[in-house]
Amino acid sequence: MNLSISSISANDSSNASTNQKKSSQSIDSKTGSNPPNNDNLDAMAKKNDIEKGEEVETNNKTSENPTDAKQNEKSQKTGRSSLESGDLSEYDEINRLIDKIEKSSAPEELKEQTYDMITRLKRMVRTGVYSREYDIMSNYIDWVTNFPWKNEVDESLDIDEVKKSLDETHYGLDLVKERVLQYLAVRKLLLDKKDFEAIEKSPVICMVGLQGIGKTTMAKSIAKALKRPFYRISLGAIGSVLEVRGRNKALEGAEPGQIVKAIYRCGVRNPVILLDELDKASGQSGLLADIMATMLEILDPEQNNTFRDHFLDYPIDLSKVMFIVSANKIGTFSAALMDRMEIIRMPSYTDAEKQVIARDYLLPRVRKETGLEEDQLSFSPDVWTMILRPLGYDSGIRSLQRMVEYMARQAALEIVQQKTKKVHISSENFSQYLPKY
Repeated sequence: MNLSISSISANDSSNASTNQKKSSQSIDSKTGSNPPNNDNLDAMAKKNDIEKGEEVETNNKTSENPTDAKQNEKSQKTGRSSLESGDLSEYDEINRLIDKIEKSSAPEELKEQTYDMITRLKRMVRTGVYSREYDIMSNYIDWVTNFPWKNEVDESLDIDEVKKSLDETHYGLDLVKERVLQYLAVRKLLLDKKDFEAIEKSPVICMVGLQGIGKTTMAKSIAKALKRPFYRISLGAIGSVLEVRGRNKALEGAEPGQIVKAIYRCGVRNPVILLDELDKASGQSGLLADIMATMLEILDPEQNNTFRDHFLDYPIDLSKVMFIVSANKIGTFSAALMDRMEIIRMPSYTDAEKQVIARDYLLPRVRKETGLEEDQLSFSPDVWTMILRPLGYDSGIRSLQRMVEYMARQAALEIVQQKTKKVHISSENFSQYLPKY
């Protein structure tokens, strides 16, 4: 009897516990929440932490001062804000490009175009296939940011210094020197009046003459007298007009044309550029016509202030550049191009002029190049007439220069071999130092 009573009380307590759980579950179901076990407590704690973090971030945004807001607005314009919000290590290269654009002196319109390119590149970064596009864009931005859009060198023009410089590098050619001095004298008067528009519309000097008479050195002397950087562009046998105009930047390995490269390498936008051997540009009539049309755009003062290179694809002002043209003949020039140039014909040297050039100009230079002292190599006066035309007539001095160089090397060989301490070339031993053919 006692056993049955105890079992009944145990069953009653078990049923009471079960009813209490059911009651608890029904209350939870009504309130829409689960019983607070350990997992739910952890989740609730994390949620509270996130909400606190969002509140702090919101407070920081609302407390942002107007200066920061303006900086953020500027960053969005340049495309930098979206970069800095991500992983900086992934965008270091793009940030470097943006920094170069911001610090450059490029025109604002061109900067906006490069910012658009950066935005397109950022979209490609997210796909992970931007390497080729980055190489093309990096090359383009390097040229844009390093090009001297505003850098200029101050021009200093002293006619007496110009004459002195021309006399130091050229003997004779008095008529040519006079024409050059006349051209520069007009330029100086316009420069003193600050009539820059008239200076920019001055005709282009074109020196015409046979090879070896000093056209290139004359152009260098003019640049030296003006205290401007000098660059020579050889136009002989160029295969395409794209060599002058450049290639589209989207092509692999594309670069600007020779004109833009010359200005870029000089570092200023007003150098002296020699367009050498323009008459030998091409033997094909169609290609030659294209080159002449391009040269007209480059040399014509009415057109060259908006010259467009295919690579940069932006108008470039060439009016500050002083162009000089050299050629052996002008028969291949177009009539329109001839109209924009001032032709200066350079005659051949006479024998008397060559003798003075060899004695006073070539011999000191050859001694220096071969390491000989003045007393180690000397010539008798009567020898010069014997070496002026050993192989026939030469309009220039290149054959004469090669002859003097060979004789100096032969004298250096004898001195090094200790056959003699100094060499004096006269009419008696003249034949010993001539080249053997």
